[in-house]
Amino acid sequence: MQTLLLVAGRSRRFWPLAEKSLVPLTGKTLLAHQLEHLKAGGCTDVVLVCGKHNKKEVKRLFPEHRIIEQQDLEKGMQGALLSALPKIKGPVMVVGGNDVIEPGAYRALLKAASRKGVDGALLAQKVKRYFPGGYLSVKRGKITNIVEKPGEGNEPSKLVNIVAHVHQNPSALLKLLKEVGNENDDGYERALAVLFREKNYVAVPYEGTWQAVKYPWHLLSLLPAFLEEIGKPHISRKASVHPTAVVEGRVIIEDDVRLLPHAAVIGPCYIGRGSIIGNGALVRGSSIGERCVVGFGTEVKGSVLMDDVWTHMTYIGDSVIGSNVSFGGGCMTGNFRLDEGEISSQVGHDSIATGLTKFGAIIGPHCRLGIQVGTNPGIKIGSGSFVAGGTHLKEDIPEKSFVSMKDGKLFVRENRIDVALPEQRKKYVPKK
Repeated sequence: MQTLLLVAGRSRRFWPLAEKSLVPLTGKTLLAHQLEHLKAGGCTDVVLVCGKHNKKEVKRLFPEHRIIEQQDLEKGMQGALLSALPKIKGPVMVVGGNDVIEPGAYRALLKAASRKGVDGALLAQKVKRYFPGGYLSVKRGKITNIVEKPGEGNEPSKLVNIVAHVHQNPSALLKLLKEVGNENDDGYERALAVLFREKNYVAVPYEGTWQAVKYPWHLLSLLPAFLEEIGKPHISRKASVHPTAVVEGRVIIEDDVRLLPHAAVIGPCYIGRGSIIGNGALVRGSSIGERCVVGFGTEVKGSVLMDDVWTHMTYIGDSVIGSNVSFGGGCMTGNFRLDEGEISSQVGHDSIATGLTKFGAIIGPHCRLGIQVGTNPGIKIGSGSFVAGGTHLKEDIPEKSFVSMKDGKLFVRENRIDVALPEQRKKYVPKK
């Protein structure tokens, strides 16, 4: 059975980060993690469905996989399958690139779909709180309908659809996808509704880890799951660990990492190749990318730092920091409300409840923060922005902005300063 992994989405809700399938976590892209889970779950023939915007990079990183380009990105899953199914023979598993689940889920799905008289199977999880997704109506194990985002209190059941679906007869699905039209982006769901009436589709309950990756803060919930996959601790022979540095728990330290005097790394943690953990710095429960400088007196807690992030006497808590970002001395990311309540984030015109009580900042790539910059919980900063020293951010900042503060008032204007690239900053890297 072939598996279609759908990764053609344009990550619009992932701002200020881009291309979520290629975000690095614990030394691997999100897509690499998903492919490993699929393989461990018995899915050995995986075809990647990409868009024009990410096809080239995905092909470069995963040349061993067949790639199909989705022609119409406006049609969502319907568009992906209209492009892919004509090139697939036999039963197919459809997996969404937005959903990260355990390998056992795929094994259970394949087993259920192989039973006599079963035309298809959908993975579903029983949720305790409202989730803005598709809810399944089930009668005696058979799926009778799917209701998209019914609104809290209107759910037909507690079973939320996870995009891991097996179709024994994909030609029947393809025929319906062509017939239902494309007035909205729910063509796939409308085709499923017809199949549920005419065929025997079963729900496969799943109680393991499931993280839907739609918004950038979802990486914070996903990080502990990937850190848990770290088995035995590993310190590269090419790494340099000072005798006074502390390394505790399940920690991976890659080639050319330097832990300077009195640095501490408390697992589970991942420290990427060429990074420096400075004097008196503390890293715990985090993923640090390549060539980062976690400078003197810095604490990084429960966060994802991508490549080439520099700090100095900084606190980064429960945050996601894009590549080539520099923090001046004394920067602080606030990650906990005074009333200890749930933190919301502004997405477009909507305030979205994140489900998190600990949430710092999301900072896009190529940003510079001056000394003593502070951020309120849940703040997002667009790529290519500069924030002047002494500024306190209480609202999201658009990309390519120059932000300053005077007499307590925030000023945001266009940033016309070129951002130095990592290779231009090598002269500032501490010498061995």
